Amino acid sequence: MIVSKWLPAFLLHIHQSIILLLLAMLWVPSGLASDWQSVVDEGKNSDVYFHAWGGDPQINNYIDWLAEQVKQRYNINLQHIKLTDTSEAVSRVLAEKSAGNHHAGKVDLIWINGANFAAMAQHGLLRANWAQQLPNFALTNPDKNPAVTLDFGVPTQGMESPWGQAALTFYYDRTATKQPPFTLQELLNWSVDNKGRFTYPKPPDFIGVSFLKYALISLTPKSKQHLLYQAATEEAADVVLPHLWQYLDALHPNLWRKGRYFVSHSTALRRLMGDTELSLAMTFSAAEVPAAVKRYDLPTSIRSYAMHDGRLSNIHFVAIPYNASHSASAKLVANFMLSAQAQAKKQQANVWGDQTVLDLATLSPEQVALFNQTNTHPSSLKTTSNSPSLAEPHPSWVALINQQWLLRYGAKNAKNAKKQVEQ
Repeated sequence: MIVSKWLPAFLLHIHQSIILLLLAMLWVPSGLASDWQSVVDEGKNSDVYFHAWGGDPQINNYIDWLAEQVKQRYNINLQHIKLTDTSEAVSRVLAEKSAGNHHAGKVDLIWINGANFAAMAQHGLLRANWAQQLPNFALTNPDKNPAVTLDFGVPTQGMESPWGQAALTFYYDRTATKQPPFTLQELLNWSVDNKGRFTYPKPPDFIGVSFLKYALISLTPKSKQHLLYQAATEEAADVVLPHLWQYLDALHPNLWRKGRYFVSHSTALRRLMGDTELSLAMTFSAAEVPAAVKRYDLPTSIRSYAMHDGRLSNIHFVAIPYNASHSASAKLVANFMLSAQAQAKKQQANVWGDQTVLDLATLSPEQVALFNQTNTHPSSLKTTSNSPSLAEPHPSWVALINQQWLLRYGAKNAKNAKKQVEQ
């Protein structure tokens, strides 16, 4: 037996399947190993300009931790360029391409997904076929988790490396309502009994649009849901959107201020919950809730939960522009972002609470142990909550929903506001 020539003697008594597993873990194709070593050699001792949204202190602190880690490992200086909107980075790379700057771009790595990714991919602004070459990408188990290679239904073609995933999470004040609604139909019934205690931000706010997409998917008959994962057309809109408008027509009179006014930003929801004007709200960052309770921005009676009829979920990614100055260094950072250590820390509720994209079945027991959380805050979303994930529709539906919502409800709200001013 060839193995017996080099394996320690005690391993020969282990079951054959375990030996094969150990060999699979130890064996790395020499070509892949040498290719990655060349990336390491080229990428260390450099800068990486990471353009990422900077609006959340917890996320910013986590990126600071990332910077410390890659500094220790590769002597990389990770510079967080804080954005108010990802489109700022998209516009910058597009401007560089228009100016003929194809090799010395100022953006090395972007936190991105959805419409911004679709726009950059369409205009050839992203480096392709690199993400699957990261050693840690295999830990996502893409064969069994195809979502890590799709961005709002659009194939990533190796232009993005998954970083985390989030889902629409609801939270309620249990002193105001003992039993929250768990489905859209229950939400409609609940709103009748709790008038003025719920609302959602108006489009194009991210949370507002997310609520509308969740409602649209849930209300569309399963036989027609495939239309939502294709480019939007007038014909498809005529089939699926009437279900959404019928629901909203029934819901709006029961909302905060009778649905005549909508807040512009999702942060206003948290403020209204903190002022006890609302009893029910939502977020796309489940960790935001316990963090706000700890800051006393929300009452201690707040509890988080997942809707039983599904949670709108998406994976967010990092991408490397086609003209990045430090692409090899950016790959080293992206690979560390996919490590068990980085993913487990990010998933901790007191750090970020962002759900991992790794398949824990691919990890060692020691790595899996990193994800075990204890002493979670009472307001935190339970990790055992069983709610089906609802994949994001094709990005083209966002513009259509925004446009038609404003035509149906936006003009009415503007008219009401004008009347109030005149009075």
